[in-house]
Amino acid sequence: MTRILAVALMVLTVFSASADELKVAVAANFAHTLSKVAERFEAETGHRVRISSGATGALYTQIQHGAPFDLFLAADSHRPQLLEQEQKILPGSRVTYAIGQLAYWQRSGEPSEQSLAQWQAKLAIANPRLAPYGAAARDVLGRLGLVPKLKGKLVTGSNILQTYQYVDSGNVQAGLVALSQLRSAEVDPHHYWVVPDHYHAPLEQQAVVLRRSTNPQLAQQLLDYLNRQQRLLTDAGYQVSAHVAQR
Repeated sequence: MTRILAVALMVLTVFSASADELKVAVAANFAHTLSKVAERFEAETGHRVRISSGATGALYTQIQHGAPFDLFLAADSHRPQLLEQEQKILPGSRVTYAIGQLAYWQRSGEPSEQSLAQWQAKLAIANPRLAPYGAAARDVLGRLGLVPKLKGKLVTGSNILQTYQYVDSGNVQAGLVALSQLRSAEVDPHHYWVVPDHYHAPLEQQAVVLRRSTNPQLAQQLLDYLNRQQRLLTDAGYQVSAHVAQR
C-alpha cells in the first residue's frame, strides 16, 4: 500500500509540474460559455485556465497597458484587428470563434419589436463605447427611432453582464442583452425577443493569441479546442459558421 501511494504521489507531482496556466481575457457575454469550455479543457489536458471578464473595450485598454494575458476573446472584430495592426498578436492567430445575438428582455408582458418600439420606461443597455453589444443596442434603437424618445431613460451598464443584472434584479424592467445570458439563466423564451441580425452591425466575435503570451502554443491549443465546441456554442445562443473565419 505504501508503495502504491508513493507511485501515485510521484505521478501527481510530475503531472502538476507539467501543468501550465493560461490567462484569458474574455468579453462579459462569453464568460459563462468559456467557463464550460475551460472546464472540459482542464479535465482533458490538466492545464488550468484563469478567466478575466469585462467589456471588450476595457480589456483592450488593459492589454494596451501590458496586462499579462495569453489569449483575448473579444465581442467584436475591431479590437482584435487593432491589436493585429499594432503587431501585438501572433501572426495568423486572429479567428472568428462565434457570432453573438442580441435580445430584448422584458420582465412582464409579451416582448416583441412592437413592444420595444412602444417602450417608454427605463431601458438597460451596455455602454456603446466599451461594449459591442451596447453598440448593437444603439443601432437597434436608432433603427426603431427610439433615441430621442428614450433620452434620459437609458440605464447604461459598464458591460453586458451589468446590463443583464439591472434587469435581473428588477431595478430596470427591460433591456437589450446577450441571448447567451438569457439561455444560461434559462429565462423563459416568452419573456424575450431575439433581435434580427440585420437590425445592427454583426456581432462577430474574434479571438487572438497575444504576442506577450508566455505559452502561445497552449493558448492556440485552447483556441482550437474552443472552435471544435460548435454544439455547445449554438446551445449557448451563438451562431457559428461552417468554417472558422480568419480575416
